[in-house]
Amino acid sequence: MTTTITLVVAGWAAAAALMAVLWLVQRTRGNAGIVDVAWSLATAALGVAFALAAAGEPRRRVVVAAMVGLWGLRLGLHLWARVAREPEDGRYRELRETWGGAAGRNLFAFYQVQALWAVLFALPMLAAAGSHAPLGVVDAIGVALWLIAVIGETIADRQLARFKADPARRGGVCRDGLWRYSRHPNYFFEWIHWWAYCALGVGAPLWWVPPLGVVAMGWFIVRVTGIPPTEAQALRSRGDAYRRYQRTTSAFVPWPPRPDPAGGGRS
Repeated sequence: MTTTITLVVAGWAAAAALMAVLWLVQRTRGNAGIVDVAWSLATAALGVAFALAAAGEPRRRVVVAAMVGLWGLRLGLHLWARVAREPEDGRYRELRETWGGAAGRNLFAFYQVQALWAVLFALPMLAAAGSHAPLGVVDAIGVALWLIAVIGETIADRQLARFKADPARRGGVCRDGLWRYSRHPNYFFEWIHWWAYCALGVGAPLWWVPPLGVVAMGWFIVRVTGIPPTEAQALRSRGDAYRRYQRTTSAFVPWPPRPDPAGGGRS
């Protein structure tokens, strides 16, 4: 237990230092969205370190480390490509306007909170890698869930990027592919990703930690930092077209679209 606590504290210190440096970077660049890149890469790096340092079955530790490493690398590179080529996300512009002169101080605190969340969201990997059970069918289910999640999120991200890159569709609402069935398919598949560690952690001493990760990630996506600010920004930028999208399309879980009760064409 002492070794685990030392590992977690060291991970938090490293994440906090990284976020402090990146807070200085965003002051120069004027783009706070770099924190999203940092969170995904920091969570992945911590998850890899935690998994490899765990006391569980060696092959499972490698599997968990590979899964979280590939997940974080894909997500981090995707987010970096967006941050590098696009203006600051509307969510962060809104925060700057709301906070006014306190924006610098508040963003520093926000970045440090993200460091803490990176550590906490790496704990499911530590727990899953702590199982001593031999690899079996349940582990295969976990890997399958991971594949479904990463492939689904990759497809959703690419469909949205292709839509945004089309000048003729600028200002419209993406209903291509998975976006026809969910207003946030990328978030849905991101949430599915966290279920994989529940399967891999069956029988582990800390088996209850990965389900907490699923609940926490779902709460953040649906209630806090995911859907609410994203939709508020979409309503500001797309107005009635996005309201029609809200009336016809599931917010989270992919589902066949509904008829628009208010009528009107698609946008």
